Amino acid sequence: MTTASVPTVLFVCIHNAGRSQMAAGLLTHLAGDRVRVRSAGSEPADRLNPAVVTAMAEVGIDIAAEQPKLLTTDAVRVADVVITMGCGDTCPIFPGKRYEDWQLDDPAGQSIEAVRKIRDDIELRVRDLLTELAS
Repeated sequence: MTTASVPTVLFVCIHNAGRSQMAAGLLTHLAGDRVRVRSAGSEPADRLNPAVVTAMAEVGIDIAAEQPKLLTTDAVRVADVVITMGCGDTCPIFPGKRYEDWQLDDPAGQSIEAVRKIRDDIELRVRDLLTELAS
């Protein structure tokens, strides 16, 4: 597969410590090298949400080494698809990009049971996205 044919997906939330990290981990796990995956936050936290790391480990995906990253204009510019999760108007908009806003609960301060439900919701959306990208 040539590099040019590999789409880049950028997941964005506010702190890049929960939802966008779960989505990035799931898409990376499911897509392998068929998709380039990035994530960022408009106001990145200093570390990942520990409940998110635990919930992902439960499904065999290790994101413990990931660090929240600041959303940059360049990250949006190189993405083919930008998925936002609760960051509202803080995401730069570029004409010709595909944008989706996924309405998801924020896992911050939630129980592990609540985080698992958010993870499972994200997984369904990621699987749908992967199917769309493949067609």
